[in-house]
Amino acid sequence: MEKIIDEKKQGESLVLDPQKETEETVRNGRDSRKLYIESYGCQMNFSDSEIVASILANAGFNTTQQLEEADLVLINTCSIREKAEQTVRKRLEKFNAVKKINPGMKVGVLGCMAERLKSKFLEEEKIVDMVVGPDAYKDLPNLVQEIDEGRNAVNVILSKEETYGDVAPVRLNSNGITAFVSITRGCDNMCTFCVVPFTRGRERSRDPQSILEEVNELWEKGYKEVTLLGQNVDSYLWYGGGLKKDFETASDIQKATAVNFAGLLAMVAEAQPGLRIRFSTSNPQDMTLDAIEVMSRYKNICKYIHLPVQSGSNRILKAMNRLHTREEYFELIDNIRKIIPDCAISHDMITGFPTETEEDHQDTLSLMDYVKYDFGFMFAYSERPGTLAARKMEDDVPEEVKKRRLTEIINLQQQHGLYRTQQHLGKTEEVLVEGTSKKSDAHWMGRNTQNTVVVFPKEHYNIGDFVNVNITDCTAATLIGEAVGYSE
Repeated sequence: MEKIIDEKKQGESLVLDPQKETEETVRNGRDSRKLYIESYGCQMNFSDSEIVASILANAGFNTTQQLEEADLVLINTCSIREKAEQTVRKRLEKFNAVKKINPGMKVGVLGCMAERLKSKFLEEEKIVDMVVGPDAYKDLPNLVQEIDEGRNAVNVILSKEETYGDVAPVRLNSNGITAFVSITRGCDNMCTFCVVPFTRGRERSRDPQSILEEVNELWEKGYKEVTLLGQNVDSYLWYGGGLKKDFETASDIQKATAVNFAGLLAMVAEAQPGLRIRFSTSNPQDMTLDAIEVMSRYKNICKYIHLPVQSGSNRILKAMNRLHTREEYFELIDNIRKIIPDCAISHDMITGFPTETEEDHQDTLSLMDYVKYDFGFMFAYSERPGTLAARKMEDDVPEEVKKRRLTEIINLQQQHGLYRTQQHLGKTEEVLVEGTSKKSDAHWMGRNTQNTVVVFPKEHYNIGDFVNVNITDCTAATLIGEAVGYSE
């Protein structure tokens, strides 16, 4: 639950400009083949789909949004929530129905769910031809050859080294303005509700030089904002390669020249001062004062932190193995507010975790009252197979109690959201124009440094412009205003 799951993007099929015929397709005397790829889950999965498209483009595949014409159909999956798994199963049924019309079509499952359910998909249910885990995407051309020759193909080996730092992702369905840049893979935090460490492996960081090269290339292509992405960005640590947990055995030179998250943030901010920098996701126990101070020092680092807490109860935090207490979280919030007074903070919250009492729930509400988050992502607990909680804890909070507590959390968050947006009234704020407002073709939509959506009349402005907007009205989630000119 550490990752933001954007419901509007679930199941999006991804498409890029047609590739020129590659040497491989010419050599084999055939037209380029069609790839249809759908993504579910968090931003990491959508970012991974871009890497997959890039690898397969070099093997002669063009993307298509027409499922029926595809030679290869891939579904990039998520194991975080039960709903995503149910949706994936329904989509696989649909793909297999299309296979009857197009018998040459091959179907593959990628990502977290692939790693967890490999034997079920391939052997028991026989609903896919190929299963590929999140560290095996470079092996895709070989795996495609295997299924072309009539064999099932599987590679779900978790890597200690793979970061895809040498693969330039193809930007799929991009607005050409904002992009994700992956900086870490895997996770070492064994939260009892989360399956990520088992599906994405141990934590390792990407070479900072490859990150800077990707950021510089995006700037040259006209991108105006990047989000540094990882399961847990704060614990980024590059010391020449290898797992984060092995840092203690690194040489003195490796330790002396290591780059942590604060160092990487500063490098990226200095490399392109005109580029907005965001990052996600942060973990409270790894968020350091030096990273917060770097944020305050550079104008182009956005003043927004997604800081999942999951519960306000120390007892439940311990049961979740969250590695921080309520009091430590408050201290971190106080430090952020002191160093960056105008910083926006958002959260993830799980209600109804096993053994959660009414008193625990009240602790969560009182924590929310203390922080008054700008926005949040709120869920009722659902047991995920393979997690420690599923193995060791009974899901004992009744469904109706979960629903009632979730409603109370959502209602309180709406109050706090309105309180936070009202703080912007009367101010003039820099907004990066991202696209047309969903509710009005006459208005642009963009975000301010705090990641709050701002809507204003289009006038003569264009997508990609940085515009100063005077905020005149608001809802609990959106700011409404009038443009007063371009920002510097």
